[in-house]
Amino acid sequence: MSTINGVAQVRRTATPVQQVTSLFLRVWSAWQKRRRRLKVQTALCALSDRELMDIGATRADMDYIALQQGRARPDRPAPWRIGSALAILLVVNLFSLISVDRAEAQCTAQDGLRRQLAVKVDPPAPRSEIPVSSAADVLAWKTIRIGTFTDTFALRSAMSAMGCGVGNAADEILARPAFTLSRKKAEVELVAVSVAELGFQGEASLREIYARAQQLGLALAPAEIAPQLRLQYLDQPIGEFLTIGMEPIGTWAGAAVVLTVANGGAGLILIGQDGREDAQISAISRFVFVRPGSSMAPETAAMAR
Repeated sequence: MSTINGVAQVRRTATPVQQVTSLFLRVWSAWQKRRRRLKVQTALCALSDRELMDIGATRADMDYIALQQGRARPDRPAPWRIGSALAILLVVNLFSLISVDRAEAQCTAQDGLRRQLAVKVDPPAPRSEIPVSSAADVLAWKTIRIGTFTDTFALRSAMSAMGCGVGNAADEILARPAFTLSRKKAEVELVAVSVAELGFQGEASLREIYARAQQLGLALAPAEIAPQLRLQYLDQPIGEFLTIGMEPIGTWAGAAVVLTVANGGAGLILIGQDGREDAQISAISRFVFVRPGSSMAPETAAMAR
């Protein structure tokens, strides 16, 4: 007779606390993925066909891009997620140590979790869409520096080093003779206004938008503002697209293009947009102009004709 002696493996059973923590982390991870996916879908739907083409996509690709973006970030136990799990563990342990009303304890835990989620996902305050009556009513949005690059090669190298993408049309515009850089260093105050704030409803042509901006006293931006803003606006929120109010520049094929500083969810990018005078722009679109009194305003006061 032979006897086989072995060590039996003991499977550890997850405690209720561990099960609750694991469930919370899975639900929160799924919610975060869905939120990222919806943000990307919203941003892509707001793009015109030409803008989608400029970033190498079509409307048929939007769902796929959004799905991939939702999966882009690995589910790692970030510090705040670990903190959330510890908070739940603390609530459970306290519940087991002290005698309180079950319903009251449950409400307290839910309120704490709800407040924590509210801090993470509260949307930004809505912007006012009340039409402005003059440039003096528009607050300065951002001050940026120009004239910091000797040539477009140095400018492109800086954008590449910062991980800023450039769409096909924008790439062509940066190489055109009409795209120039300032020879002097200067600081420029910019304003960001929506087409609705300029007094339009529904849609307006680029010609009408520029004419209204001129009436208010705003000035067109030099073309250099677009890539400089891209480099100096690295915290741009996902879903924001800012069209630079600039003189359109023609491509080699003769198409008029203006530049847009964007974050569509796949990264910071500079893209081209239809710059024809009769191009129809949505009222929710936002433009960047030079603020009156800025050091560059006298040189950029001439509007497109």
